Amino acid sequence: MRLLSAIVLLACGGAMAGERPNVVILLADDAGWGDYSFNGNRQLATPHIDSLAQDGAHFERFFVQPVCSPTRAELLTGRYHRRLGVTGVSTGQERMNPAEKTFADSFKAAGYITGLFGKWHNGSQWPYHPMARGFDTFWGYTSGHWGEYFNAPLEHNGAMVTSEGYIVDALTDKALQFIERNQRRPFLCFVPFTTPHSPFSVPPQDWERFKAKPLTQTAGAKDENLDATRCVYAMLENQDRNVGRILAKLKALNLENDTIVIYFSDNGPNTARWNGNMKGKKGSTDEGGVRSPLFIRWPGKIARGAKVNVIAGAIDLSPTLHALAQVSRQGDQSLDGRSLSPLLLNDAQEDWPARTLFQTWGNQVSARTATHRLDHAGNLFDMVNDPNQTTPIQERQPELARQLRQAAQTWRTEMGLAGGANSKGQAKAPRAPTNTVDPRPIAIGYREFPITILPARDGEPIGELRRSAKAPNSSYFTNWTKPTDAAVWNVEVMNAGTYVVTLDYTCPLDDVGATLELKVGATKITGKVTEAWDPPLFTQQDIVPRTTHGESLLKPFKTMTLGEIKLEPGLKQLNLRATMIPGKSVMDLRRITLTLR
Repeated sequence: MRLLSAIVLLACGGAMAGERPNVVILLADDAGWGDYSFNGNRQLATPHIDSLAQDGAHFERFFVQPVCSPTRAELLTGRYHRRLGVTGVSTGQERMNPAEKTFADSFKAAGYITGLFGKWHNGSQWPYHPMARGFDTFWGYTSGHWGEYFNAPLEHNGAMVTSEGYIVDALTDKALQFIERNQRRPFLCFVPFTTPHSPFSVPPQDWERFKAKPLTQTAGAKDENLDATRCVYAMLENQDRNVGRILAKLKALNLENDTIVIYFSDNGPNTARWNGNMKGKKGSTDEGGVRSPLFIRWPGKIARGAKVNVIAGAIDLSPTLHALAQVSRQGDQSLDGRSLSPLLLNDAQEDWPARTLFQTWGNQVSARTATHRLDHAGNLFDMVNDPNQTTPIQERQPELARQLRQAAQTWRTEMGLAGGANSKGQAKAPRAPTNTVDPRPIAIGYREFPITILPARDGEPIGELRRSAKAPNSSYFTNWTKPTDAAVWNVEVMNAGTYVVTLDYTCPLDDVGATLELKVGATKITGKVTEAWDPPLFTQQDIVPRTTHGESLLKPFKTMTLGEIKLEPGLKQLNLRATMIPGKSVMDLRRITLTLR
C-alpha cells in the first residue's frame, strides 16, 4: 500500500520525503535587527535563533519593508507589495490580489503538505484567506495584530476556536503536531510568530527574568519605554525557546539534514530600543526600520557560519525557496526578487550583479544600493562609512544622488505611487496611511469555503458607532446608541443560498432587548438580543498598558444566532442596525459570521 501511494503521488507531480527538502519558515513580528544576541545584544539570550546563523548562513544586509503586511506579501510572491494590491495594514488594505500565486501554491502543486501557524495579514476572507493561497492547514489569525495573548480565540481553517495558554506556545504546539504528523512526506511549515508585536504581554516566568533588569544598551531616545523594552526581550526569549522546540523536533525525527530553516523579521523594532545605533524604527524607510536578520540553515548544503555581504530583500525569498527545493513556480507574473541560492550553495558573492532595493511606506520611498542609501527626503548617505546615516553627502556625490533619485522616481511611477521629488530632489509631503476601509468588496458564499467572517476592522461604522481603539486590527464596534448608527460591509455574494448569521457580542443586562435588522441588498432579517453577556475587560495581562499605543483592551465575546437569510449572487451592501433600543446601547460587536448551508 505504501509503494502504491508513492507511485500515485509521484505520478501527480509530488515527491516523497527525502527527495525534496522540507521547509520551515520562522518569521518574527516587529523584531529589530538588534534584538538578538548574535547581532551584539548583551541584554537577552537567543541561542536557538543564533544557532541558525552559526550552523548555516547569515545575511549582513537583508532588507524588508517598514511594516508587516507589505513584507509578508513580498515573501509570499517575490514581488513588490505595491504590485499586489497591498497598500496598508488594516481595513482591507492588506489584501493581496487573488491573481497572485504564492510559494505555498507552488509547493502544494509539487506534492508538499503545507501549514501555517500564526499571523497571516494578507487578507481574511476567501479568496484572500491563507487556505486559498496554497496552505492546507491554518491555525492563527488573519489580521495585523491580535488583542489576546493568553487563551486566545484563534481561527482554525475558517472556524473560531479558543486556544490554551500563551499564544506563541499554543501555535508552536500546532506546528509541532503538523511536523510530527507529516514527517514521512515533504512539508512546508510556515510559523509567523505574533511577537514581539504589541500588546506587551508575556508569561510571568519570562517577565520575571526581566522586570527589574538594568538595561545597559538603549536607543538613547527620550521616548524609549524601558518596561516595553524589557517586555520585548522577554517575548523574544520566549520566542527563542519555541524556535528551539521546533529545531529539537526536527532533530528527534531525524529530519534536521533534510529541512531548510529560515528565520527573519518583518520590519524594524516597534519601539525605541537598541538597534545597532541605526536610524529609524518600524514605519520608517531608514536603515533601522527595514534592516532585518536573515538566517538560513540547511545542513550539508549550506556551509556552517557562512556570511553573505551582498544586499538582499524579502522579495528574494520566494525565488530562493523555489530554487533550493527545485520546485516549479506557479503563476507567470514577473519577479522583482532573485534567487539567493548561488550565494548559499556556491558562495558566488564576487560575481553578484549590482542592484538597488526599494522600501516604501506612507508614500515615502527610500533606495538602497550595496554601499549607499537615498532616504525619502532625497538625502544620500554612505552606508559603509556612515551606517547610522548621520551626514548627508549628496553635495559631494551629486551624480550618484541624481541617479538614485531618478531610480526612486521611476520605481514610484511603476508602483503607482503618487507624488515624488521636487526640483531639488526633496520628497513632497508624504501621504499618511489611513484607516479608510478598502472599497474592494468582501466575497461571501464560496462553496469550497462556506464560512465568511466579517470583523469590525473590515467594516465601516456609520453615525456615532465607532471602533474600540485607534488601531482597527483587533478592535470591535462600540458606542452603538441610536437607530441611525450602523455597521456596514461591502460584499459580493458568490452563490445563491441560505446563510446562517451569527454575531459575536457583549451586552449589559440593562440593555438586553434591542431589535436588530440585518439587510443585505434588498433582503433583510430581524432578531432580538435576548441574553446578557457583560464580561470585564482583560486588564491584567499587559506589562505596558496598551492604551498608550492605540490598541483596544479586549474581552470575551459571546456568539448569538441572529437567523437565516436567503441571498442571491451579486454586489451588495451588508448593513446591520438596531430598529428598537430599550436601553442605553445595543451591544458591542466584534464580528458577523455568515455560513452558507
